[in-house]
Amino acid sequence: MKQSINRKVSALFFYKYKGKCYLCAMPRYFIQLAYNGVNFNGWQIQDNTPNTIQQVLQDKLSMILSETIEVVGCGRTDTGVSAKDYFAHFDSSKTNLHLDESNCVYKLNKVLPYEIAVKKIYSVKDEASARFDAEFRSYEYFLHSYKDPFLTTTSLLHYGDLNIDAMNEAAAYLLTVTDFTSFSKVNTQTKTNNCNVTFAKWTKLNDTQFVFKITANRFLQNMVRAIVGTLLEVGKGKITLEEFKTIVNNKNRSDAGMSVAGHALYLTDIQYPSSIFNG
Repeated sequence: MKQSINRKVSALFFYKYKGKCYLCAMPRYFIQLAYNGVNFNGWQIQDNTPNTIQQVLQDKLSMILSETIEVVGCGRTDTGVSAKDYFAHFDSSKTNLHLDESNCVYKLNKVLPYEIAVKKIYSVKDEASARFDAEFRSYEYFLHSYKDPFLTTTSLLHYGDLNIDAMNEAAAYLLTVTDFTSFSKVNTQTKTNNCNVTFAKWTKLNDTQFVFKITANRFLQNMVRAIVGTLLEVGKGKITLEEFKTIVNNKNRSDAGMSVAGHALYLTDIQYPSSIFNG
């Protein structure tokens, strides 16, 4: 695999010039896209798990560029989770894809399923990583309290009153801690469960709709859905603020609330340092 050389160095390839062979780094690109993940098994390719965003994108890129392309995503979204803003990187022997962007983006969008839309292609430094160079990411989780057939696949229906003020008090506590083991899926391959959350708040959109927004430098698998599930327990009055703090500090996933459904969760923003982009 190309990225197995080094996660910080783009793939290498040989080219021949005047009878001599030269070893060069393939140009690296960032691809910006959005996708509706409701009908997909998440972003990441997995054994015996078909229909992932990564697999579909790789297949179509390889077809359009007439070479084997491997994409590395900015993060792993779970089954059913969508992304309004998502980045991945890939290496290609084709040069200046970003300059022929309209043609390449147009061709990709013609062959990709309607749930996946490519926005832009960027030229980046050889060592740039869509995953490791992200400075922060933001997610939003949508909730509605009144049955609406047009929100079925985009928001979570929750009957009954919620104490939003209490939920925001608990959410604010997340900004004071770094270890989020209580909200992480168990037996993952992550080396640390430390995250730096810089924003976490519920907002009332109208009388029946709410959104929870959270921003951090990184997220653990299942983390946002577990946090939302536990905050709902606070909002329903089933646990107090002090009990919520205890759950966080116990670092035990079984103490926290259930993970809410993935269809109402969206990756909405991801930011990178300007220094990794060319031009």
